[in-house]
Amino acid sequence: MKVRFYEAAEQEFHDAVAYYEHDVPGLGRRYRAAVREALERIEQFPDAYPRSSARTRRCLVRKFPYGIIYRVCDSEIIVVAVAHFHRKPEYWGSRGR
Repeated sequence: MKVRFYEAAEQEFHDAVAYYEHDVPGLGRRYRAAVREALERIEQFPDAYPRSSARTRRCLVRKFPYGIIYRVCDSEIIVVAVAHFHRKPEYWGSRGR
């Protein structure tokens, strides 16, 4: 399946990479790798993760307080948010509709 990011989700991802890399050199790269690994798990088993809403699912990013909120549409996985779980819960809700 092809993975596509909402523009806001892609920006969240890049912002988090930059933040972690600025905070601790190399940590941004580790975060990026953890997100990619989560995306690979989603591609392999898109229906395996719990629902966040009627149309979205959530896959946790290992070793980081983030989850990938996504929808499965036909042959495409749409990343709705790369959400930090200690900030504004469910802020991405309007994107998943």
